[in-house]
Amino acid sequence: MLNENKTIFHYIDSFQSDFMSHELDYDIISIGKLFFNSSPKWADNLMSFRDKIVGMFGLKTASQLTAEQRDTDSFTFEPGEQLDIFKLYTRTENELIMGEDDKHLSFRFSLLLENINDGTIKQRITLTTGVEFKNLFGRLYFFPVKPFHQLIVKRTLKKMIRKIEKEICKPTSL
Repeated sequence: MLNENKTIFHYIDSFQSDFMSHELDYDIISIGKLFFNSSPKWADNLMSFRDKIVGMFGLKTASQLTAEQRDTDSFTFEPGEQLDIFKLYTRTENELIMGEDDKHLSFRFSLLLENINDGTIKQRITLTTGVEFKNLFGRLYFFPVKPFHQLIVKRTLKKMIRKIEKEICKPTSL
């Protein structure tokens, strides 16, 4: 549940997609790893540009993180761990809640994996973001970020589904 501490979110979005899981039974850890390895390459360049700008205002940047905090292979999905801009707050059997608190805004991001019980072998991935603005600067900061955020999340989800479908369609060797 994204809003477990009763934060008032000033902005919320959510994107979801279903996929046929067949015999491959995905769990929240495998979906989490897939998420962190599916962002568009241009988004990394955009984050570097963002870091240069917001660093001048004393906000958190990726350059302040250790190499381990930027390495998806060393991330074990334990609450309290940091990976890039995401601190993992909660992990359940089917959901990861990540986010960050800064001077100007706080955000939470839910990665939810559900089994769909409609007579098929489907699963659903839902990516939900909630943002709380702490001051005027938070609102001003998020205004130009919002369309890029939406585009990045949509593209990441699409890439995740493509990777899953590609894996499912792999021919098995005898």
